[in-house]
Amino acid sequence: MKRRDFVKRVGAATAGAFAVPYILPSGRLFAATGSRLANHVVFCLFAGGVRNLDSIQKAEGNLMRGILNGTEAISPDIAPAMQPLPASPLPQALQNYGTLFNEFRYGAGPTGHYNGHATAITGNYTNADLSIRDNPNMPTVFEYYRKHNSPQQTALNAWWVSNSLGPFPSLNYSKYSGYGSAYGANFIAPTFLVSLDSYDAIGNPHLFSSTEEAVVKNIKSFMDNNFPVSYENNSAGVTNTEADAVIVNAFINDLFTRAVAGQFNNPWNLPANVMSNDMYNVFFAEEIIKYLATLNRAPELLVVNMQDVDICHTNFTQYCNNLRKADWAVAHLWNTIQATPGMANDTILIVAPEHGRNSLANSIVDAYGRFALDHTAPEVTQGGDQVAREIFCLVAGPPSVVHQAQVITAVQGESIEIVPLISRILGYDNDIPSGLLRPYTNCAVQQAMF
Repeated sequence: MKRRDFVKRVGAATAGAFAVPYILPSGRLFAATGSRLANHVVFCLFAGGVRNLDSIQKAEGNLMRGILNGTEAISPDIAPAMQPLPASPLPQALQNYGTLFNEFRYGAGPTGHYNGHATAITGNYTNADLSIRDNPNMPTVFEYYRKHNSPQQTALNAWWVSNSLGPFPSLNYSKYSGYGSAYGANFIAPTFLVSLDSYDAIGNPHLFSSTEEAVVKNIKSFMDNNFPVSYENNSAGVTNTEADAVIVNAFINDLFTRAVAGQFNNPWNLPANVMSNDMYNVFFAEEIIKYLATLNRAPELLVVNMQDVDICHTNFTQYCNNLRKADWAVAHLWNTIQATPGMANDTILIVAPEHGRNSLANSIVDAYGRFALDHTAPEVTQGGDQVAREIFCLVAGPPSVVHQAQVITAVQGESIEIVPLISRILGYDNDIPSGLLRPYTNCAVQQAMF
């Protein structure tokens, strides 16, 4: 198959994988039952398990100079391993553009990445076992946003961007009755969608021998028989209306065209070999923002995650290095938001890790003599490492909406409060049925807002 045909087919298939029940005219059409505080929210699940000791508390020096105030030098024993980064693209640390909660908490449930993500995106703690093909039991922030706005919003306005596959695509909608795929978000995993491996597959399709073809067919049969898909009860996946599918198709085709042309090799012009998967994930989130903004359709709800610091299971020093990169990327994201018409001065950025990391090291030592860290936190009664529940939360936004340069140091706020916060910002908090979420009025995080 030729590259051009492949791109067209992939673009069309991708567009057909997302759903929207309405087509809105250009510009904003909004008459919500509640008043909005801002018209755009970007929520960043930060970095893949970050320990407060290494971030907010700066035990290794200030590894996050894009987000946090302070010029504390990085610990000299690991400093040689830190790759060079440009100065933050912001004139001051991001915390000065909003409110920083130093002592947030991931309060219950396993401290695993799926559980942490599901908690942050649904506003409910979960003890569910990991399943790569199972949607969460409770509605997601995307479903609340799309169902309870008046008029209901299109999926083109709601995006879930993840640099990991596995279970993460399933977080764009739930199994909860009355919600489901009809209210899901567009999902992309940019580093899988546009990668060097993809270029090879597009440009040089592999021709199977008869023996290889038989093996492939056997694998396909196994997958089909063991992973059946039901298309009942809104489980067919999110799909776009024809008009929105054209936009998504054009966006995906543009990504492929530019990728093949080499335009994504180092899009931020960083020093050689610095660009990480986290940075690419944020870069492609910015591409969504910029592309849709040219159509006067800048996303109203964008959730993006990062996972590169999870290397801390085996390499503490590289964890610190990747934490710096994730921090720089978030600063770059805020800079892009403020440079985008329609989003500048009308966007709330929320940054929070899905969970922390242990206080006690495991037995793996890196090249700089540093022990690695896992993230295991059973309940307190089981003697769990509760440091893995300690996180931070930053809420940044316009001075008319968000308290500026405010730091809350007491233990206040939990990760389940972020979805209610988003519902208040976008003006539909009073329309969510009682009992699904913690009421916004009971959330400590409201201290960030005027």
